[in-house]
Amino acid sequence: MSLDLSTASDGSLAMAVARWEEEALAEIYRRHAASILGLANRLLRDSRLAEDVVQEVFVRFWHRPERFDPDRGSLRAFLAAETHGRAVDIMRTEDSRRRREENDAAAAPLGATIEHEIIEGVLAARVRRAVAGLPSEEKQAVELAYFDGLTYRQVADVLTEPEGTVKSRIRRALGRLERELMAAERSEELT
Repeated sequence: MSLDLSTASDGSLAMAVARWEEEALAEIYRRHAASILGLANRLLRDSRLAEDVVQEVFVRFWHRPERFDPDRGSLRAFLAAETHGRAVDIMRTEDSRRRREENDAAAAPLGATIEHEIIEGVLAARVRRAVAGLPSEEKQAVELAYFDGLTYRQVADVLTEPEGTVKSRIRRALGRLERELMAAERSEELT
């Protein structure tokens, strides 16, 4: 690498990252990680989640440095916007999960029966088997969207695929899952 990292501009470093120069990413991380982590901590108020967000932001930057446009702002501002967006997604996911758990707890009868728990376990096992049987591209997209709570756009970013391709894969996968689960239910009714 002929670039003097300590004096290089963020734009030059971003171009070096686009050429897969790890040292450039390390310098960007050295310059900006502390402020990005501070932002994530302020937003999430959970150091573990904040660290995960920072890691994800830098990994995504490594995979897609061309998303940074120096004409639209500084690299720090770009990384902060990415951090903010991911942190908001996590907060929404966490809030949604918390509300679901609260609603489930409120709706469940005080003496939830063992039979109900067994049925839920059987259904969960069916879903796991059905998802495991999907082609790998569809399985990965479904897991990111439904188990990790990512949007189509975020799944597309993680998989570095066009958003339309991701949507099609997920639709195909959901169709397969529906057919598989219905077939499993019919076969149980026959036994």
